Amino acid sequence: MTLRDAAEALALPLLALAGGLLLFGGFVALGGHSPVQAWSLLFRGAFGDAFSLQNTLVRAAPLMLTALAVALPARAGLTVIGGEGALVLGGLAAAALPYALPLPAGAPGTALLLLAAALAGAAWIALAGWLRQWRGVNETISSLLLGYIAIALFKHIVEGPLRDPASLNKPSTLPLEESLRIGTIAFGDTLTEVHWGLAFGVVACLAAAVWLGLTTHGFATRVVGGNLRAAQLVGLPATRLVVMACALGGAAAGLAGGIEVAAVHTAANASLIVGLGYTGILVSFVARHHPLAIVPVAILFGGFLAAGSLLQRRMGLPDASVQVLMGFCFVLILASEAWRGRLGELFALRRAPVGLPAGAPA
Repeated sequence: MTLRDAAEALALPLLALAGGLLLFGGFVALGGHSPVQAWSLLFRGAFGDAFSLQNTLVRAAPLMLTALAVALPARAGLTVIGGEGALVLGGLAAAALPYALPLPAGAPGTALLLLAAALAGAAWIALAGWLRQWRGVNETISSLLLGYIAIALFKHIVEGPLRDPASLNKPSTLPLEESLRIGTIAFGDTLTEVHWGLAFGVVACLAAAVWLGLTTHGFATRVVGGNLRAAQLVGLPATRLVVMACALGGAAAGLAGGIEVAAVHTAANASLIVGLGYTGILVSFVARHHPLAIVPVAILFGGFLAAGSLLQRRMGLPDASVQVLMGFCFVLILASEAWRGRLGELFALRRAPVGLPAGAPA
């Protein structure tokens, strides 16, 4: 990648985010509110103090993992958007495992819960990759539809066979035992509200970056994503690599669901279905599907989600108004793809003398 390509890869997402914030300011102004106040509250609600920052990090943890469910298949040439389905099935698997097996207390039992969650998510997204490679089914459509099926299965099982009789108004599974839950991070004698799921998210992104950048298997996956025909001509097992990338991405999203159950909700219920998988799509696209870039982008969008309640309290805006902001950002990110490789040409045209083509000697 040349320096110009790297600058363009950084500039386009930043411009899209800035444009999204400007459009959100216009949206707020239409309701008679101050855009400047809205932007200020967004920052304060996300990073203004220790409480806001902790809330941001808690919300960012699952976004890192659901973004990987998009980024890893994307590096193999697929556009998978079914992270929400993998997340809810991962959460369901973690909550259902104690029904099926007597789990050891402490870390071994928690590890088994998270393993079950990751395997459930991996199998679900790998199915989309398999349908693409063996049956020619478009992976974007199949992963989206599989997400709807996963949510329907989740609701049926949680509200039916695994429902806790004590959960009256909000059906859920039995709560996990205290020894199986994921605790919060402590600095010295000071406890925080940030659970260890954040560490899982950061480590997963680092591991994905190492796999893609420093291993032959990851390099082969990138070759398949860059030019499938060329990969097949040199003898790479393209089908296996594509399905593996989908499985790894699904495992990350399933792990996010397991962590949400074990660290936040303590049981599987409708609180898992809040769109974290869909927000992960936006995070991955803003990060250009690069695992290391996912970490700061997830923190930024986690901050947007955390600031929603402050906008509601101070300005009377609905808590979901931040979804409008993220919608603006997503549309602009998609639109910015049309400018990839063209910003340099545009600037070259502006610098060229009148009457001469860009790049011609003066």
